[in-house]
Amino acid sequence: MNGQALITLIFFTVIATTVTTAAIIMIAVNAQSGSKFQQGTIVYQIAQSGADEAMLRLLRDQSYPGQNNLSVGTGTVAIPKKGSGTVVDPLILTSTGKSGNFIRKVEVKATYLDSALSVISQKEIF
Repeated sequence: MNGQALITLIFFTVIATTVTTAAIIMIAVNAQSGSKFQQGTIVYQIAQSGADEAMLRLLRDQSYPGQNNLSVGTGTVAIPKKGSGTVVDPLILTSTGKSGNFIRKVEVKATYLDSALSVISQKEIF
């Protein structure tokens, strides 16, 4: 009976250490996951800014050819332009935002109606 208290103490110490270690690992994984989600959101906003910039430049100059490596915040944007802007052949702008290992794309389709730029659709593409 003299060693029973010591064995019980060791048993509870091992269980407490295991639970504490598991909690610390879960906190670290959640922090890393939250950071990646935030970085993905920032890259989406970079791609959205690139699409907005391209639409603004098209409003000013219908012959705007698109752009590569436009610096936006902490990332870069590539905005190739396809199509002529007619109803049959709408403009397609694909804004690709990059920052680190993250890449997000936003596609804008637009046409010119009576010399006014009209957006048909704007969406994230995967």
